[in-house]
Amino acid sequence: MDNDWKARLGVVYSTNPDFKYETSQEEEATTLPPAKQRLIVGIDRRNRSGKQVTLITGFVGTADDLKELGRVLKTKLGVGGSAKDGEITIQGDFRDKVVSILQGLGYNAKRGN
Repeated sequence: MDNDWKARLGVVYSTNPDFKYETSQEEEATTLPPAKQRLIVGIDRRNRSGKQVTLITGFVGTADDLKELGRVLKTKLGVGGSAKDGEITIQGDFRDKVVSILQGLGYNAKRGN
């Protein structure tokens, strides 16, 4: 693994025999407990061909925990959606139901617009 050339694509050759290429690895934020999360549940129509989606923003934590919360919401509502880039999208206007589900799970959720 020390001689993985694909990780070094774009690095200029060095003649220094002591040169060690270091990759930068970003640390993911640890997931806050549900009571400390401040989630805002709103509706979004922009760039979606007039269709409505429920947008949950404000989640602080790892991508796996975000996807797990999105999976729980989609299962309880019986609709599709996605969880990426720190926000969860649920197809349709389910603001009130999502707020009640999140509050039942112990999250500090507020209804936005």
